[in-house]
Amino acid sequence: MKRRIGVIAALVPLAVLVPLPVAAASTGTCAGLPVATPAGTTVESVAAVHKPGGTVTFPDTVLGPTPPISGVPSYCEFTVTVSHPGAGDHVHTTIDLPDTGWTGRFQAVGGSAYAAGDFIGNGLVQAVKDGYAAGTTDAGLSGNPLDTSWGLTADGHVNQGLLTNFAYRSAHDLAVVGKDVTAQFYGRAASYAYWNGCSTGGREGYAEAQRFPDDFDGIQASAPAVHWAQFAVATLWPAVVMNQEHDILAPCETDAFTRAAVAQCASADGLIDQPAQCDFDPRSLIGQQIVCDGKQITISARDAEVVGKIWDGPTDERGRHLWGGLPKGASFAGIAGTMSNPDGSLSAPGFIVATGWVQTFLLHQTSLDVSKITYDRFAALFRQSVAQYDGVIGTADPDLSRFRAAGGKLLTTVGTADQLIPTNGLFDYRRQVDRLFGGTQRVDNFYRVFVVPGGFHCVGGAGATPTDPLKAVVDWVEHDKAPATLPAANPAGTVTRDLCRYPKVSRYLGHGDPAAASSYRCV
Repeated sequence: MKRRIGVIAALVPLAVLVPLPVAAASTGTCAGLPVATPAGTTVESVAAVHKPGGTVTFPDTVLGPTPPISGVPSYCEFTVTVSHPGAGDHVHTTIDLPDTGWTGRFQAVGGSAYAAGDFIGNGLVQAVKDGYAAGTTDAGLSGNPLDTSWGLTADGHVNQGLLTNFAYRSAHDLAVVGKDVTAQFYGRAASYAYWNGCSTGGREGYAEAQRFPDDFDGIQASAPAVHWAQFAVATLWPAVVMNQEHDILAPCETDAFTRAAVAQCASADGLIDQPAQCDFDPRSLIGQQIVCDGKQITISARDAEVVGKIWDGPTDERGRHLWGGLPKGASFAGIAGTMSNPDGSLSAPGFIVATGWVQTFLLHQTSLDVSKITYDRFAALFRQSVAQYDGVIGTADPDLSRFRAAGGKLLTTVGTADQLIPTNGLFDYRRQVDRLFGGTQRVDNFYRVFVVPGGFHCVGGAGATPTDPLKAVVDWVEHDKAPATLPAANPAGTVTRDLCRYPKVSRYLGHGDPAAASSYRCV
């Protein structure tokens, strides 16, 4: 459904209007005029710079190297800095607008971990190359996805203003500001607006659908961190288990359990597509000998118990289940990663997203040693997180009726081997939506989930991964072509699959190449 998304910022608090640039986009220059300021927002600055395009390179970051992108058209980049009264913030919203080849679409790019937007990756530049006007926001945070120092004020209290920005406010501001800057730059409004994100970016997409259903026509939100208040504590569980059981497993040991689970539960392609139904018992490896760093190790009963607890997920003091665990077949290196100390011993420092959340937002002690957290304290922290923050950063409201009424389309992909976010949260959410709307078929009219067998968190995996899920959203929104399956392939193109729409699963036909999509069907 095509929406009218013109200059509406004056009707929305906490947004800005950026008038038409002095020079037209086709001249290769860009500059801004004074900014109109609606009530409730302070505009600190507006910067405009022209970028030459061509081959764009990116510096290495805390997340590793990013490959360059070639064939990028020249573009104008606006950076609008605003603040929210009482929040003590300085939010930078960046909008990139291609000089040529604009498709009439706007794309907002989401963030990762503790970054609300993408200032260190290639999301914006790729969007420009694809013909979008594109934007992202830092929400007033540092932009480092592993940094939570912004979470506390100078006097040691939670910075509620910045947390609200990170939770949902800045994503909405990005939608309003980005679409208005686009409209003024090109002299007409974008025909369609899309959200594109994974992980934290996926969570932000769900927040948009639930809180601001008119912001985007289509939302691509993969591996979303829904139920953040639960997930951000639950993923500390592996470290708690290993530390409390005084049994820190080396990577080669956890790899042995993963390989054994895959050997028992994988389908013809060597992937576990339904980890919850894998009945592999880690105790079957007790007594098995493996070689780790040149040393022979015998898997013990305690090793098997630790792995079983990590797979089962966290429980409270009475043994009641709190949240899902690491899916069988997923790597332990993410949320259950261990490290070698200088003396050669092993330690379990905990998943960095979880440790940052517990240290900063729950205990207000950024140097706290989380390895000392007991089972009882873990359960108390889990309850505290849900009670204190679910209403702020939670994205598990199943009532998407306003998003549906606005004509919005929501598409999500999730890997069965997601090593960072337990997949149970997303599947539980989707089942709640199905119950509220009267079944899967009705929900599929506006919200679809596609499962990636063997897929890692956001990207990668042993099998095929989605080739272009955003394109599927665009076709759904603009041409009413609801995707029945999603095309997927590995980087080399030697493995292909047609990803199945939840709750269907992919099944091998019993003949044909296990690496070819034609050898499977969705059942």
